[in-house]
Amino acid sequence: MIVKILRWISEHSPPFVMRLLFNFYPPYLGAGIKVTKLSKDRRYLLVNLCLRFYNRNYVGTQFGGSIYSMTDPHYMYLIINILGPEYVVWDKAATIDFLKPGRTQLYAEFKIDDELIKTIKAKTATGEKYIFNLPAEVRDQQDQIIASVSKTIYVRKKQNKK
Repeated sequence: MIVKILRWISEHSPPFVMRLLFNFYPPYLGAGIKVTKLSKDRRYLLVNLCLRFYNRNYVGTQFGGSIYSMTDPHYMYLIINILGPEYVVWDKAATIDFLKPGRTQLYAEFKIDDELIKTIKAKTATGEKYIFNLPAEVRDQQDQIIASVSKTIYVRKKQNKK
């Protein structure tokens, strides 16, 4: 029931409401993660991670768990909202490669284009699952890549109930 309510809110709310919900989500709030932009068409999302005393690791840089958390679950969220309730969408897996320590504010952008949506619809038209990877880069204030993330997404068109 709570999932249906949250989905309805997401589908019928302006982007600033969803940004508030993301930003007050306890794991994000506690980690210093903030969704700063969300397009009205739900095809673009920007998230930031500020370096704070409570999210530094043992050597004083961004905690790796927070860096990964800032990339989760944005692709899934965007795709769910673009495709609508006729589809099942899941984050299936992820890999992260930490390239440099995060010493400043970090950001990551998530974009979904028309070509991807066309491909998803074509691959799932007969009810088959479609599993694919989407890249995400976590960058610092100097635009250097701090971490490279690959999100594995599962999509399937829901079967008609008889």
